[in-house]
Amino acid sequence: MLRAWPEIGLNLIMTKSQKELAFLHDLYLQDDWTRRFTDLVDKHMDLRDSDNMLYINAGTGGHALAVGVRFGESTDIFASCENEDLLTIARDKAAAVSSPVDFSAIRFEDDAFDSVLTDASLLIDSDFESAIDNTVRVARTGGDVAVMLPTAGSFGEIFSLLWEALLNGDLPEHGGIVETLIAGLPTVSAIEAIAERTGWVNINTQTAIEGFDYETSAEFVSSPLVSDFLFPRWLQGLDDDERERAVKELAALIDVADDTLTFRFSVKATLLTGEKE
Repeated sequence: MLRAWPEIGLNLIMTKSQKELAFLHDLYLQDDWTRRFTDLVDKHMDLRDSDNMLYINAGTGGHALAVGVRFGESTDIFASCENEDLLTIARDKAAAVSSPVDFSAIRFEDDAFDSVLTDASLLIDSDFESAIDNTVRVARTGGDVAVMLPTAGSFGEIFSLLWEALLNGDLPEHGGIVETLIAGLPTVSAIEAIAERTGWVNINTQTAIEGFDYETSAEFVSSPLVSDFLFPRWLQGLDDDERERAVKELAALIDVADDTLTFRFSVKATLLTGEKE
């Protein structure tokens, strides 16, 4: 039996301001999303021999501050954020705990850091290659470099239903979105090849399959991770009305597929590591 669609769920997929998104990033994304990737960093990246480190795309600073607690006595840690609103929150958090992490808004010079870590977990399409190239650009020769990102196979449970949802919502002209989304997630071998091409050596990858569970389709589509960060990236080619129709049809398909079960989608969280040649 289909569950009744809660109208409030549709309201929650409306576009929010950058400032609102920054607060949602701080409240939800660190625990719901970023932690799945930073757990790999904590297990596989050691800064004890680094005099300085740059953290690119540090969000609201939660993990950068945690890295500062672990390595701040021996390593000077700098962090850049994706926009001014995230940067403001990160700086306020650092000040509140008297952290030595330096959250900066400047463009860092080439060949400047012993270690560089980039969070590319919310980038799409060709941005992955730019992130890998930019990471090695600011590292010194022989410096440790790392990028965390989702790889091919992620979101398969959603993408398999999204194409049908677009058809059911009379949006067949947008069916190519799903193919683009699937193709936009690189394989592990592809990111290793990009890294080698952009000057990485001693390349390695670590992966973990992470599951995201929701009790109902309404909980899924109204969660901040999905409604405010994933859907805007995936459905950016649709207008507001088309987007609402697609999401409503997707929720209906989830209810049909998982009428008595929770809905789960999985992400292949990947950490790419190496050194600058």
